[in-house]
Amino acid sequence: MAQQRPVPPGTWLTDDEQQSWRAYLAATRLIQDALEEDLGGHGLTLGEYEILAVVSETEGRRIRMSVLAGSVVQSRSRLTHTASRLEKRGLVRRRPAQDDGRGVELWLTDAGADLLDEVAPVHVASVRHHLIDRLGPEGFRRLGTAMAHVRDSITSERGPGAPGRAT
Repeated sequence: MAQQRPVPPGTWLTDDEQQSWRAYLAATRLIQDALEEDLGGHGLTLGEYEILAVVSETEGRRIRMSVLAGSVVQSRSRLTHTASRLEKRGLVRRRPAQDDGRGVELWLTDAGADLLDEVAPVHVASVRHHLIDRLGPEGFRRLGTAMAHVRDSITSERGPGAPGRAT
């Protein structure tokens, strides 16, 4: 068992901070669960949907796996497992990178694009219902600004090659 280090005075969360932190944790889990449930009826997880969506937005519907890992904030090994599942279903293909052949690119197949076309309206409606409509336009914009700041700060601290970073 790891030895616990004493927490320096003044570093504990205040009651207000603790309340906000726990609300954040509960809300993000509830949102993710709701989005997963809505996508599950179409045979996709939120992570799988995000991968398909990101690849669909790239030129030629293809992207290097290392770049994709940073974009969807997944370790390369986790992305490889997810890509394998999607590939078995015929939704993506993996090929050597066209520019140098050293890396691997993920390609969206026509079947993957068709499924994405079918599921995207469901996902967008779910995001609107479970988050945007509850916050309103200004609240949602503020949330996006705050989360972009957190994302950028953390990825900057981690540096190149860390999980969730494009390399």
